[in-house]
Amino acid sequence: MFLKKKLKSNLTFRNPITAMELSSKAKNIITQIDNKTTNLGDLRKIAKDIKKDHELALELWTTRQYLARQLAILIMDKKLLSQEVINQLDKDMQEHKEDEKIPLIDWLMANQLSKDKKTIALMQSWENSPSSLQRRVFWYYQGRLRWVGQTPPPNTEELLTSIEARIENEIPEVQWAMNFTAAQIGIFQPEYRFRCISLGERTGLYKDEIVPKNCTPNYLPKYIAIQVAKLEK
Repeated sequence: MFLKKKLKSNLTFRNPITAMELSSKAKNIITQIDNKTTNLGDLRKIAKDIKKDHELALELWTTRQYLARQLAILIMDKKLLSQEVINQLDKDMQEHKEDEKIPLIDWLMANQLSKDKKTIALMQSWENSPSSLQRRVFWYYQGRLRWVGQTPPPNTEELLTSIEARIENEIPEVQWAMNFTAAQIGIFQPEYRFRCISLGERTGLYKDEIVPKNCTPNYLPKYIAIQVAKLEK
């Protein structure tokens, strides 16, 4: 069982799956989560009531349950998310199926890592991380900086050169994020638009993807054209 002093001092995860007996508070929270009916909005409501509680977050994380871990992410203290702790969270996420581990890492990025200068600096160092999830976060964050309407950072040329050289050899979860970033560059930075479209044509990535109705295709020429047309309306 974790000692409170250890949790508050360096938050090192040791054997995190079996590390602690759940407190009555954690057990009560778990009873509010139904894997079939609870949605992200419900988790946000629970998190709003709890506010920030890093120790409780770590307890919920040890349950290995997908929704409990999503809730845990919402109530973590971002200032306690060191590289060491993130590495352990990353390792734990690898236990999940593809359709769970990707939302978990993206949720962590959106709700915690992008909210603090220290963790932003960590994300910006992950381009060549040995962790595929951390590489995904690096690229997804760069794309989101443009997607949310901010003035693009002055690293576009460097990013695009790296994408052009590496995207075809990356694994799918990282490849998607690199493609997303190329799309946002092409959409919001007209001077790079032709280059991003050409990248999609050259690689053919997602060209044959079956896209659900009313969804934007990932194939760069179509993705960029659709979004630019929306912006110009």
